[in-house]
Amino acid sequence: MATTDPRLLEGNPVSLTGALLEGVKQRIQHVQDYALLAARSVSNLFSPPYYFSDVLEQMDIIGVGSLPIVVLTGFFIGAVMVLQTAAQFVRFGQTALTADAVSLALVRELGPTISGLLVTGRNASSIASELGSMVVTEQVDAMRAMGTDPTRKLVTPRMVATVLMLPLLTAMADFSGLIGGFVVSSFTLRLGAVAFWTRAINTLVFSDLMQGSPSRSFSVSSYQRLAATTD
Repeated sequence: MATTDPRLLEGNPVSLTGALLEGVKQRIQHVQDYALLAARSVSNLFSPPYYFSDVLEQMDIIGVGSLPIVVLTGFFIGAVMVLQTAAQFVRFGQTALTADAVSLALVRELGPTISGLLVTGRNASSIASELGSMVVTEQVDAMRAMGTDPTRKLVTPRMVATVLMLPLLTAMADFSGLIGGFVVSSFTLRLGAVAFWTRAINTLVFSDLMQGSPSRSFSVSSYQRLAATTD
């Protein structure tokens, strides 16, 4: 059949409904592929072989590599929180409550949230580009040809390293944020080290460290503890 045949030159009509359905199907397929990849990466933990050297390497890249930006950001977040909250507490003559508010907000909300965003922004794009280049250069196909599961070798170590290092990075962000808050409060509010750190530590309980959830931040119990410290 000639290439100038009118039947070949006629374009297939594309309806709006068809285009929307095709987009929805692609989105669902992407979610399905991601869910299957996540399930396989977790299931690899329950059967050998294990690649401990790759896990340690990724812990160094993801965890130690993200430490400077997490600590620096946490420091300035704590400093800014003191600057913003102190102005309100000064009006009521309760500048010492600045340590309580900064401690609760950092440990229960801002520390985990900021740490997760920073680690994701720093490492997700680099991991995607690294694995994508390996797929393009057929390194993943070569691993399959040698009998190595690419998901077990490439995905699972990165997932395990992130899960292990993120709580430690969150703790470092919380601590550096409290240091930043103390530095600013000592210069602006003239709070001593004993007064600041005593109130910042005493207002926390172990459940605050375990929650790390924005939805539970400054709950009723938090306000009750703040009120109790003023009595």
